[in-house]
Amino acid sequence: MGPAARRRNRRTMIALFGVVAGMVGLAFASVPLYDLFCRVTGFGGTPGTAQAPADAVLERSITVRFDAGVNSVLPWRFAPAQGPMTVRVGETALAFYRAQNMAAGPTTGTAAYNVTPLKAAKYFDKIDCFCFSEQRLEAGQTVDMAVSFFIDPAIVEDRNLDEVNTITLSYTFFPLHGTEGGAVAAHTAAAAGESVQ
Repeated sequence: MGPAARRRNRRTMIALFGVVAGMVGLAFASVPLYDLFCRVTGFGGTPGTAQAPADAVLERSITVRFDAGVNSVLPWRFAPAQGPMTVRVGETALAFYRAQNMAAGPTTGTAAYNVTPLKAAKYFDKIDCFCFSEQRLEAGQTVDMAVSFFIDPAIVEDRNLDEVNTITLSYTFFPLHGTEGGAVAAHTAAAAGESVQ
């Protein structure tokens, strides 16, 4: 193999390593970029976040329903602490979910969430939420977890949402892997599936 062929092979090898390194970098960046995209656009039913309440409260009212689920591996009971509530667009509301650890030791969970209908998600803004951080519960502990939210007044300008009178906020708790694994494994999926009383 001549010197020219070796140079071509070396350039090809460097280019291939560059492509692989770029793909690895994109793989690591894709999750936070996708999360940012979902928060900004409401894609996939991901609600937005807000630093402060809405600037105005309008006459239009929307009923917000609350839904809860638990991954079968996490030994928690988890349910909304109240029924549906009707809020005015732009009004700050406070809702609670109740969680109870059914394990014999501490367990930690993290919540995934979405809003339906999906097209309304970008107008559903959370100011404060238990889903922003990991939740650790001691054995048998029951806690009420708050979510503060409002429906963005911009929803009234979206003609595609004129017929939306009900929005559902859903949370599902998943175990935080690598923590208290023995306590989690000690419980059955049936215990996790029961609702909080």
